Amino acid sequence: MGFLSRTCLILLSVFLSVSICTSLWAGTEDAVEHVVVGNFGENELADWELKVFSGETRYNLVEELKDTGNAVTVLKAISNNSASGLVKKIRVDLKKTPFLQWRWKVAKRIPVQNERNKEQDDYAARVYVIVDGGFFAWNTMALNYVWANGVGKGVRWDNAFAPKHSKMIALRSKSDAIQHWYREKRNVREDFKRSFGDDVRYIDVVAIMSDTDNSSSSAESYYGDIVFTKD
Repeated sequence: MGFLSRTCLILLSVFLSVSICTSLWAGTEDAVEHVVVGNFGENELADWELKVFSGETRYNLVEELKDTGNAVTVLKAISNNSASGLVKKIRVDLKKTPFLQWRWKVAKRIPVQNERNKEQDDYAARVYVIVDGGFFAWNTMALNYVWANGVGKGVRWDNAFAPKHSKMIALRSKSDAIQHWYREKRNVREDFKRSFGDDVRYIDVVAIMSDTDNSSSSAESYYGDIVFTKD
């Protein structure tokens, strides 16, 4: 993704701060046990908005057979030299529901060797959360959970385009099998504290993106339901 596109991505929350409605936040304060962000298993994409930065990644709900033989609906992403994401504006209280849980699968990897470089800042799959800085863009913080290839699993680093505002955490890498579902569970509040040094209570946006524009390659990935939980 080019510099202009990356800048637009980091400043995305400025746009969201103007367009967020109170109704989108209604009820989240009382949802102390869990907050559903992505309810793909129920064929729902309500309130998810497509944001195109460089070419359009295709996102579609598809059915997939589970090991039990039953079908489940998941979100499929196909990226061909593109960078666009699905964005959901939702305020989550990390004091009440700090754990972000989801499952994902990569069917086709991106052949990059070092995602720390601007030229290779592509990911077959990523889930990220944003603290909205409002009109003060320098207060924006984005935490990216990524499926890397060149960077090893467990490595944390500053994003190549916006090192102060966007931090990366490789949850999966080339040592992880493709065509296999992995479940993730992260304490987002602790990850923000470790990555930014700030004790964040609220996040304002959750996004999904599969992007391949820097490497001019393609990727295929899948996302299951996304939920914040109490423990």
